[in-house]
Amino acid sequence: MKTSPIILASILLFTASFYAACPAGVRTGLDVLENQGFRELKGLKVGLVTNQTGIDSRGVSNIELLSLCPEIKLAALFTPEHGLKGTVEGDYSSGRLEGRDIPVYSLYGDTRRPRPEWLQGLDILVFDIQDIGTRFYTYISTMALCMQAAAEARVHFLVLDRPNPIGGLVVEGPVLEKELTGNFIAYYPIPVRHGMTIGELALFFNSEFGIGSDLEVVRMENWRRSMFFDQTGLSWINPSPNMKTLDAALLYPGLGIAEATNLSVGRGTELPFELYGAPYVDSRLLAKELNGKGLEGIRFKDTTFVPSAYKFSGQRCQGIRATVTDRTAFRSLRAGLYLLSSLQKLFPKDFEISGIDLWIGRKEVKEMIKKGADVDKIISGWEEDLNNFMKLREKYLLYPP
Repeated sequence: MKTSPIILASILLFTASFYAACPAGVRTGLDVLENQGFRELKGLKVGLVTNQTGIDSRGVSNIELLSLCPEIKLAALFTPEHGLKGTVEGDYSSGRLEGRDIPVYSLYGDTRRPRPEWLQGLDILVFDIQDIGTRFYTYISTMALCMQAAAEARVHFLVLDRPNPIGGLVVEGPVLEKELTGNFIAYYPIPVRHGMTIGELALFFNSEFGIGSDLEVVRMENWRRSMFFDQTGLSWINPSPNMKTLDAALLYPGLGIAEATNLSVGRGTELPFELYGAPYVDSRLLAKELNGKGLEGIRFKDTTFVPSAYKFSGQRCQGIRATVTDRTAFRSLRAGLYLLSSLQKLFPKDFEISGIDLWIGRKEVKEMIKKGADVDKIISGWEEDLNNFMKLREKYLLYPP
């Protein structure tokens, strides 16, 4: 159904007045493109890589916005892990957009990258998804694979930039070892907490790893690297079913590594990635041990919880609730290493750490933890690589401190 010129004019007028009234708020790449009347997409057949986070500052979806423009042909949708609505767990199949004759291609099913026939006839592939700033969160791997496919198909690739919700100043963790690259949660050699936006990463990937995509990034307006998501004026939309709060996103790069062990990370509760425990844990002992480390910006409270799904579903878990008290001072990777080393020290017969290689990004870390190595010694082992990455990334940074 085509939109009448009167309705379309009203929408554009409302958009312009909205931006004029809200000069200080962060405008995402989608907002900027919308404010320009989507002129860059007019006359093109568009493929859109997106999910439920692809909304403008008013909460209107990118799908709806593009569909309202009669000069744009929205020809296909491509969806990452968790699907178009962000509610699916595990692999899922391709389908069609409800109520519209538009294919929705799953990038988390039989394939993780667009097939050549899916891109046939497209003029441009637009990527608009909210990331959370952690290497093992799969949306950045989806972007890299889409960029590769677009380059091979000679389709222009456009990234609509969005904030790094945990800020763009702090970079933490080891740069992924080359022997571990190519995995969906460990695709390119970057640190665990990379401190870059999705657009900056696209530029970095394209140049440093030889993708060679015909790439363009639509920059945000009014975003600074020092900002956390709740300072942007944008609405928090759960990027995935278990990423429900900004605190969870802040904890995720370090404490989230525990998901690769036999520990519940709170999935199946109301506080995923804020609760950590297992039936074999002594909650008071663990909380006392962690609080005694003098970690800045975080406190641990002993607790019990019963997950309704995932690890230890229906079982009573003892553990801790992690609370960020100073997010500027907080260092998630440091706290995560102390969590792992404390569990290994206190519960060596039950705790199983062998699966963390892809998550942490260095194979020797688990052995060092098993041997009781000091956390500062572990961190010092990757500082040179991290400093080199910091220097390398500078030329791809788009926003001021």
